Amino acid sequence: MILLATNKRDITSDFVALELERRKLPFFRLNTETLSHAVVSFRPQLGRRGWVVEYPNKKPLAFAKIRAAYLRRPEVPLVSDAVAEEVHKQYCASEWGLLLVSALRSLEGRWLNSPVAMLLAEDKPRQLSLATAVGFDVPETLITNNSKPVEDMVSRQTCIAKPLSSSLFGAGDQERIIFTTRLLKTDLINKNDIEVAPLILQHEIPKKFDIRVSVVGNRVFAAEIDSQVSKETEVDWRKGERVDLAHRMHSLPSSIGEKCCELTRSFGLKFSAIDLVLGLDGRYYFLEINPNGQWAWIEKRLGLRITEAIVDELVSISC
Repeated sequence: MILLATNKRDITSDFVALELERRKLPFFRLNTETLSHAVVSFRPQLGRRGWVVEYPNKKPLAFAKIRAAYLRRPEVPLVSDAVAEEVHKQYCASEWGLLLVSALRSLEGRWLNSPVAMLLAEDKPRQLSLATAVGFDVPETLITNNSKPVEDMVSRQTCIAKPLSSSLFGAGDQERIIFTTRLLKTDLINKNDIEVAPLILQHEIPKKFDIRVSVVGNRVFAAEIDSQVSKETEVDWRKGERVDLAHRMHSLPSSIGEKCCELTRSFGLKFSAIDLVLGLDGRYYFLEINPNGQWAWIEKRLGLRITEAIVDELVSISC
């Protein structure tokens, strides 16, 4: 059996589920936010085989039968409405969260990408170091909360600034996205803004377009995104409402494709989404690697067979 650990709203998981159904491969979709609706039990003397999740009117999910697993967008289990007091809700949420983490960690060795490997791969300073080590061109970079070297770097060349963490923060009505921001040589740097928190500062690469690379095992799928057609998207193609940005298949040089695979493996991953730019100088520059990045929109627009490659990998793991 193949496990999909995700949430109800994850469209990307729908792609994988449909492909598993098409191949008539047994799978269980665990929408983790609903875990509190189930009866969960664990017998430590059985190790991983001791986990069982039972939903009403469904066949039990016995971890002993899981041969491969794909972790997509798990969410914290929701607390039952029967819990009234806020302090009790917080306690129950903590207990369910810890139980979920423990259960998922027990599947180490069965994952397309393990939770531990993905967590370690989110380390952006390490990403840039390993990308350099495998031979990628990386823009000149400074990570700091010291305003003086930031001023010096910006005074020499146009730079971009971005966060070390995910660009998405907050929740609900307070959810915000921090987009990559351009800093011109003429910009005045606010000392206080820099010193309150570290940031990533890079020399901006004049580019032809952005490239999203999806790596699945030893297979590489590259799509170029025509970000330079609009002022709004030329620094960060995700910004604004330009859903009409042209996407095209891109043929990466074999040396760049090999570096993408090598970097993915160096993090202990079988899947990654890598952001590159093709500079006006004809060189490919590494920006970042996402161990659980989106890819369904690319497959839908360009017909790249990423879903099939992911299911192939899951089948290989299960053998």
